[in-house]
Amino acid sequence: MTTHTRNTRPRFYTLAWRWHFYAGLLVAPIMVILAITGLIYLYKPQLDAAMYRAEMFVSVSGRPLPAQHQLAAVRQTWPTAEVRKFTPPPGEGRSSEFLLQTPAGPLTVFVDPYRGKVLGSRDETRNLQAIAKRIHGTLLLGKSGDLLIELAASWGFLLLISGIYLWWPRNGGLGGVLYPRLRRGKYLLLRDLHVVSAFWSSLLLAFMLLSGMPWTGVWGDRFAAIWSRFPAQLWDAVPHSRPPAATLNLAAQTVPWAVEHSPLPASAGHHHEQGASAPAAQPLIPLDRIVAIATAHRLLPGYSISLPNGADGVYTISIFPSDPRDEQTLHIDQYSGQVLAKVTFQDYALLPKAVEMGVALHEGKLFGLANQLLMTLACLLVLLVAVSGIWMWWRRKPSGRLGAPAPSRHLPNWKLGMAVLGVLALIFPLLLASLLLLLLMDLLLGRLPGLRRVLN
Repeated sequence: MTTHTRNTRPRFYTLAWRWHFYAGLLVAPIMVILAITGLIYLYKPQLDAAMYRAEMFVSVSGRPLPAQHQLAAVRQTWPTAEVRKFTPPPGEGRSSEFLLQTPAGPLTVFVDPYRGKVLGSRDETRNLQAIAKRIHGTLLLGKSGDLLIELAASWGFLLLISGIYLWWPRNGGLGGVLYPRLRRGKYLLLRDLHVVSAFWSSLLLAFMLLSGMPWTGVWGDRFAAIWSRFPAQLWDAVPHSRPPAATLNLAAQTVPWAVEHSPLPASAGHHHEQGASAPAAQPLIPLDRIVAIATAHRLLPGYSISLPNGADGVYTISIFPSDPRDEQTLHIDQYSGQVLAKVTFQDYALLPKAVEMGVALHEGKLFGLANQLLMTLACLLVLLVAVSGIWMWWRRKPSGRLGAPAPSRHLPNWKLGMAVLGVLALIFPLLLASLLLLLLMDLLLGRLPGLRRVLN
């Protein structure tokens, strides 16, 4: 049986196995972290409702108080904090939310809209869901963590492609290909769980990798710079400030990804008032007028209003709904109340539309609980594939050695493999840099026998 298996292996099997091995070592630990934190953040709506029920839910009593009245209550309780955002109640029996910037970090304050009473607060850097999101985005390592995640995601595509090549049926049987063999020993069962679950979930795992890439620092920024653009007429005769709209995403997603790189307009109304500038802390139009503008533009419940930042800042009304087709972003002059710019889903180019739909699906929002369950399955499959792969390696590796498959001399001759590597390297720049490093390491292995014995 062993001889037959070796004879049926294609020429480049060991080389693909070696790529798969190194990709797995890099990707698996990070994917385990992303799957666990993703599961936590996936159920943020349910977790928030359970953990902050007393702050988020109120008894209905008459009509809600004006937004300006609620803002005054917040400023009275936190007089030195900067109010950055207001989220009206998304429905009856729900509290209003104010996002504050304090010396200790961002803080969400909950207000009873019927009684004007401050109900409590939530630290936006030290709650479970916020910590899970930061780990999911940066591994708590800042820019370095973001690059590590992008590198792991880039190698994840190579891991999937090499895994399909290794999985490809060559002996005619379906056991270990389409279903696991349950009575062939523990190790073979472990191998089948890894291989079969990875095959059946390959499209879902590829989608998870691809839909997460727009948030990365190198690939995502380059992708957004190329595709996240809008028709010039949206910004004609509108003064711009330097920071992009992404600066509004302080502690939570305020504006959609497609709008993040768009220019943030500047309020110009104060230039017409005898040359005097209005103080930034007291915009000339009240918050309730902005609420009325949101109502006039038919924004769905759940929208937020970002307050002006500085004398030339603008009010920004934005909604980041479950269905991206309902996304709207409006920038409003803080002095005149003029709508300076309005961007809807229909204004996005084709690729940003696809990204927004992918993000909503990735985050489990697009079609409710069923979407959450689908993404839960994806996270569990990532854990199964990653943990089973690590377990197989640990059981097989020689003591004191890494246990990598032996180097192959066929690399220059494998035209299809080199073509796949070339395409992936062109698409994902971090993959190219790390591949060059890996090839250099392989060359060193040939000249350092002691290191070769440890790794192979």
